[in-house]
Amino acid sequence: MRPSCLYIWLIVLLTPLHGALAQENGIGGDLVSGKALYAVCAGCHGLQAQGNQDVSAPKLAGQEPWYLTRQLGYYQAGVRGGDPADSHGARMAVMSLALPTERAVEDVVAYIRTLPDRAPQPTITGDATRGRDLYTICSACHGSQGEGNATLSSPRLVGLDDWYLLTQLEAYLDGTRGTHRDDVYGQQMAPAMGVLTNEQAVRDVVAYITSLN
Repeated sequence: MRPSCLYIWLIVLLTPLHGALAQENGIGGDLVSGKALYAVCAGCHGLQAQGNQDVSAPKLAGQEPWYLTRQLGYYQAGVRGGDPADSHGARMAVMSLALPTERAVEDVVAYIRTLPDRAPQPTITGDATRGRDLYTICSACHGSQGEGNATLSSPRLVGLDDWYLLTQLEAYLDGTRGTHRDDVYGQQMAPAMGVLTNEQAVRDVVAYITSLN
């Protein structure tokens, strides 16, 4: 049997096994398929989904699967990345089309979940003590330790890149994120953003969230 044929047969034989292991571990999705699909994502987000600030690609490892799934759906539907001022979001909206089906999204999210969740290095300076007070309103949804709350559809914040938290909070403030009519959860962020009255306040709350790592 030629090597190429042997490789194909190995994929056929091992795919059900990987799928079964994924289900057994509560991951869901096909890890073999997910790894192959993730190759496109790795170009920006890194082989370990560790993120890459140079291309404004955030860390994905460690984020909740339900949230990753929702955001990929938002990009594909134009809920995110449709604002002319959101150039990075627009790029992500195009890249998300590499996942043409719900099963493809499920598989790639399952694979990301298997990657190591390492705390990123801080890049933002701020007053974490002042940030702790500002974070009080955030904790009602995102949890006292930034762990997130699936019941409230509030994603995990702890463990994310601080530069990404900063850019997204600024995006909520200037309206480039969370204003789409179908972004119900993004619109819920608007009242909470009222406590972040200036750039220093944003940096302070990000510094505090980063300290929770």
